[in-house]
Amino acid sequence: MKRAWQRMLSGRRLDLLDPTPVDIEIEDIAHGLAFVARWNGQTRGDFAFSVAEHSLLVEEILGRCQPRVQTRWRLAALLHDAPEYVIGDMISPVKDAIGAQYGDLDARLTAAIHLRFGLPAQLPLQVKRDIKKADRISAWLEAVQIAGFTEAEATRFFGRPAEAVLDGLEIRLRPPVEVRAAYTARHQELLSAL
Repeated sequence: MKRAWQRMLSGRRLDLLDPTPVDIEIEDIAHGLAFVARWNGQTRGDFAFSVAEHSLLVEEILGRCQPRVQTRWRLAALLHDAPEYVIGDMISPVKDAIGAQYGDLDARLTAAIHLRFGLPAQLPLQVKRDIKKADRISAWLEAVQIAGFTEAEATRFFGRPAEAVLDGLEIRLRPPVEVRAAYTARHQELLSAL
């Protein structure tokens, strides 16, 4: 039988095909995401823009777009790309080419992660839409500030965000150890506020 599990730094063994919430630790997620580069690493700067940094930005954007959003949905925004700590980050065209198998794997991991941290396995549709909107705003900002896109090109792919949402937002490039700590700390703040 082929191995379908990943040993985590915490010592947990996560079955990728049948993940269980008890095998998920935030320290593993934060560590993995801090070392996974967005845009396949094709960004300006001395450090890759990690999925952990992106997730922090998406959670902040959700709060700007939805000032009264419940804390648990902010937590869901922080965790929106959490499965990538074990399956990596693929650009959307590759995900589309792979098709349903990637989506199924991502959905199983997402459900286990959500359950681990007290969220419903599947988010309400409107919450998913709100997080996706924040994700697209983050993608636009990343494209323009660090991935070499013109504003027109980024707008064509991701839509033009409202200026009020963008006001003061700037991509931060930090060493993975700093991003990991920031991600873990924000996760703890959100859990404590539930």
